[in-house]
Amino acid sequence: MTKVSGRLDPNNGEAVRAFIAENTRCLAPPLVPEILLHLAEESVPIWQKTEEELGEMNVPPPYWAFAWAGGQALARYMLDNPHLVAGRHVLDLGAGSGLTAIAAMKAGAISVLAADIDRFALAATELNAALNDVKVSTTAEDLLAGAPQGFDLILVGDLFYERALAERVTRYIEAAVANGALVLIGDPQRNYFPKGRFECAADYRVPVTRELEDAEIKNSAVWRLG
Repeated sequence: MTKVSGRLDPNNGEAVRAFIAENTRCLAPPLVPEILLHLAEESVPIWQKTEEELGEMNVPPPYWAFAWAGGQALARYMLDNPHLVAGRHVLDLGAGSGLTAIAAMKAGAISVLAADIDRFALAATELNAALNDVKVSTTAEDLLAGAPQGFDLILVGDLFYERALAERVTRYIEAAVANGALVLIGDPQRNYFPKGRFECAADYRVPVTRELEDAEIKNSAVWRLG
């Protein structure tokens, strides 16, 4: 593994992908057995290992290492309703592991851009896309800072867990819908989910782990805007 000054360089995509492959297992999310992902089985060890390799403390949580309830629900919904995805140019906001981006490609999307400011998430998405034999483009650009353009479908999986982020996401997707895009949201109604703003399209009971959530089954839903 390539390192800088004895540490993992987060800008070295090859090194980050190697780190992810070495510290995760290829597993299928319970609700989406058609897709394999490089996932961690526990949160603390992978988080500690990331800090050790980077030589830093208080790094962001490794959201990319888990298949969250909202993402699983959204991926399941797209695979079961491919007519909503087929032929579209798709943006996956806050891609994490790339689960929903991969599901969109499997459902017939023309193209998918997976956006995440965490370079580990982008590396995980690239690994997972290859694992599932689909092509997904990635970007580390903060797309929420600009106007939405060029996408027919925008995916939002589990992004309403922080107030500031939730407000930015809401503004962005409302602007996208005003420009004619369809937005699909997978969310178990996290703390800052804007209740009453979206149409509920489907409900799911998603198997999760108590280490990450407050139960072994998390009620989640897919919401539609546009």
